Amino acid sequence: MIGSHRFTTLLIVCLDLVFFGIARGQFRDASEAWSFSGGGKAAFADFDNDGWVDVYSGELWRNEGGKKFSKVADSGLTGGEGIWGDYDNDGNVDLFLFTGSGSLYQNQGNSQFKKIDFPTLPTINSRGAVWFDYNNDALLDLFVGGYEIWQQKVHPDVVYLNRGGGKFEELWRSEENFSARGVAAADFNEDGFCDIFVSNYRLQPNFLYTKDSSNGLTNVAVQKNAAGILKGEISYTGGIKYPVAGHTIGSCFDDLDNDGHIDLFVGNFSHPRPGQDHPQFLKNQGPGTAFQFEDRSKDSGLDWQESFASPTFGDFDNDGLLDLFFTTVYAVGSGSIRNYPVIYRNLGDWKFKNITDSQNLGGLPPTYQAAWADVDNDGDLDLCTAGKLFLNERKTTGNWIGLKVIGDGKRVNRTGIGAIVRITDGDQTFTRHVTSGTGEGNQNDLRLHIGLGEWKNKTVGLEVAWPGKLTSSWKDLEVNKFHICEFGKENP
Repeated sequence: MIGSHRFTTLLIVCLDLVFFGIARGQFRDASEAWSFSGGGKAAFADFDNDGWVDVYSGELWRNEGGKKFSKVADSGLTGGEGIWGDYDNDGNVDLFLFTGSGSLYQNQGNSQFKKIDFPTLPTINSRGAVWFDYNNDALLDLFVGGYEIWQQKVHPDVVYLNRGGGKFEELWRSEENFSARGVAAADFNEDGFCDIFVSNYRLQPNFLYTKDSSNGLTNVAVQKNAAGILKGEISYTGGIKYPVAGHTIGSCFDDLDNDGHIDLFVGNFSHPRPGQDHPQFLKNQGPGTAFQFEDRSKDSGLDWQESFASPTFGDFDNDGLLDLFFTTVYAVGSGSIRNYPVIYRNLGDWKFKNITDSQNLGGLPPTYQAAWADVDNDGDLDLCTAGKLFLNERKTTGNWIGLKVIGDGKRVNRTGIGAIVRITDGDQTFTRHVTSGTGEGNQNDLRLHIGLGEWKNKTVGLEVAWPGKLTSSWKDLEVNKFHICEFGKENP
């Protein structure tokens, strides 16, 4: 007979397993069944507008009705790492490849892509870029991060302004050349303009750029407590000097505590030597503090691994809280310690729980690939990582709503990039935003997926904050369905 103390402990453990969805893993490796083997960084978008999200991962894969992926032959794309965005507002998402000298491909609407003239990048090894509307003219512009040639040269970050008619011109180039890895974009300070966070490597401080009045960008990272934990000073290639911070590879803008403000997760690789920043959870404290970030990492529950690389957030269990998937890029780190990609469930109040093994995601190999999308349109997020596709079997889940948020192409860019959706439920606000970049060079589905947990009503109302501080609202949208929210076509 089990003693009362042991029985109580066992009961608590069992309840914990069931409550947190740990007893039954939700993910199944469907790579073989879906004929998928794309190991490059993943960028999700519905390129053929058939209602099923496709993926580019060095090669273009078409989603065949939520049953499998098929490789698109002779698409005109030449390979490399890329991000999707409808730069010409014709309703078809186009692809920008930020690797090599840079190349832009216009979607012809028939599974064919045409290469468009584009300025040569000032780098041959960029590792991340984002589409964003710099000046809110409804034309998508580009921010491209500049990396380095080891111990030889460090490349600048650069912004290209979309002049329309397929013409792009360089608008701005960084004065300080740091070793950029991932690039993320969001309007964190709610001024109507998209801001840029650049993950810098080599123990360099990170950049947080806001738009200034002179056709440029201003780095406010130190002012907003987002540059890293600065200490000492070192020198690097090109004669630059900087205070020691972290080896940041990929970062994410997302509302992690449902307060309606977009927070920041900084994904730091860190050797066991002292003085190197570990990953940081940074809470956006909102307008009362001029949108300062507060470090909430200390008691978050995120265990240290040396080779953390590309993070991405998605509410895989639809409880209304964004969960973290985080890759590693060493199989074996210092001291012969194994490093594995991990998934952490968001428990609320800046607490996260490692549920990797119980979710059938244990033992994955090193990878930079990590992106979420609902590939089978069943109302839960699936995961692409390590050259594999993991379908979410949704064994424990809450309610949800899916949104395709698009502009009119005249006042708001057609892709809806930069738009922020908010759904208020009592004292919490579910917040999601449309972005073209996550982690290092990956892209989640452009459709927004919002878990609603134990939502009591059959419908929801929501507000969309568009670039330029334009707002729209919808009401009576049915839960557990996909909807289109188009600027200028609000429901009455």
